[in-house]
Amino acid sequence: MAKPSTFIRIPKDRIGALIGPEGKTKKYIEEKLSVELQIESDAGGVTITLGEKAEDPSLLFKAKDVVTAIGRGFSPEHAFRLIRNEDLMLDIIDLRAIFGRSESDIRRVKGRIIGMEGKTRKIIEELTDTNICVYGHTVSIIGDIEQVQAAREAIQMLINGSPHNIVYRFLHRKRRELKKRTLELWEKPFKE
Repeated sequence: MAKPSTFIRIPKDRIGALIGPEGKTKKYIEEKLSVELQIESDAGGVTITLGEKAEDPSLLFKAKDVVTAIGRGFSPEHAFRLIRNEDLMLDIIDLRAIFGRSESDIRRVKGRIIGMEGKTRKIIEELTDTNICVYGHTVSIIGDIEQVQAAREAIQMLINGSPHNIVYRFLHRKRRELKKRTLELWEKPFKE
């Protein structure tokens, strides 16, 4: 019986990051997720096959997310957060789907999202507890579902042309809501 597998293509300039120094990144992914990675360095193709010892077929999807995250510009350390924390997810906004092939619009919006010296991206990351990577024609986010939702909403506001100060205010309000919700979970009395 054939082992379950999936195929994805990542940019050729990200293959080195996926393999890592002396193949350590590739080995780490294979060991932690019980998968086998076959990498076509010349084309950027990656075949992910579920290993013999894998008990959970969902590991194939987790491995695909980790490889995709590295392919979308995340450092392996940030991508590995997806392995270490079950609650985290990868979300990708494709700017080509919004602007078509208009390179000038994509470049302008990427500049708005990154901000001067990376300031805007850092603020979004800090206020939503996410990791954000702007690479090629995509904006990728790693975080839990509520964090990713808040970050995506802020990025969407920037894409739609909202002023940065409005986006920052939105993020501060969202952060307070998330903290309040977390506190409420801990403060609810137990009923016997």
